[in-house]
Amino acid sequence: MKKNVLITGATSGIGEACARKFAQGGYNLIITGRNTTKLASMKAELESAGSAVITLAFDVRDAKAAEAAIQSLEGDWKRIDVLINNAGLALGLDKEYEGDPEDWNTMIDTNIKGLLTMTRLIVPDMVARNEGHVINIGSVAGDAAYANGNVYCATKAAVKTISDGLRIDVAESAVRVTNLKPGLVETNFSKVRFHGDEARAEKVYQGIDPLTGDDIADVALYAAQAPKHVQIAEVLILATHQGSGSVIVRK
Repeated sequence: MKKNVLITGATSGIGEACARKFAQGGYNLIITGRNTTKLASMKAELESAGSAVITLAFDVRDAKAAEAAIQSLEGDWKRIDVLINNAGLALGLDKEYEGDPEDWNTMIDTNIKGLLTMTRLIVPDMVARNEGHVINIGSVAGDAAYANGNVYCATKAAVKTISDGLRIDVAESAVRVTNLKPGLVETNFSKVRFHGDEARAEKVYQGIDPLTGDDIADVALYAAQAPKHVQIAEVLILATHQGSGSVIVRK
């Protein structure tokens, strides 16, 4: 029987790459996001390649909408073998005392509360079945703050702690928990951070060969396909010329 993977934030970046990579790995896909047009096009593309796909359109910040979406799953789709908590974002690059509280709320509600909502909805069934895998997309930013990253770094530090705590809580079961911590990944991440300022976003990746969404998806699939007795607890993935969240050597 094919395994089912649910991916939040699957319409762009790392989430989209994970959808394609797990489809290639033989998984059935439950892809979620807010962009219904992109969800529909991805479904058509992946199904034409032979994958079974269900789309769920909701915002992880809306706990009731998330619950309704999960409850709408029927039959074998109710069994979620892999949950990839990918939905997340950074907004702004300001000093903490000059930051926009609305940006703070959006990051906290998405990166932390949204992840917790999905975990609460899906992990109890994994524990009851004594199998399953949660893959959280964290960040190198969760290891140490960098200049002007304050609240975003705090949310990704929370992802690390929440992942560690969940791993402890499910240790009596066969459920596995993985925290992936990417460094500089070229997606629409910076465009979102800078509220659509493409010129500023492009500068983030100048002078270095950054990671791609596919690079992170490769690691996610490896972790999911590891033998049952192997739990890939945490992986830090950096571009070759990136030493840490704040050290980037540009050529």
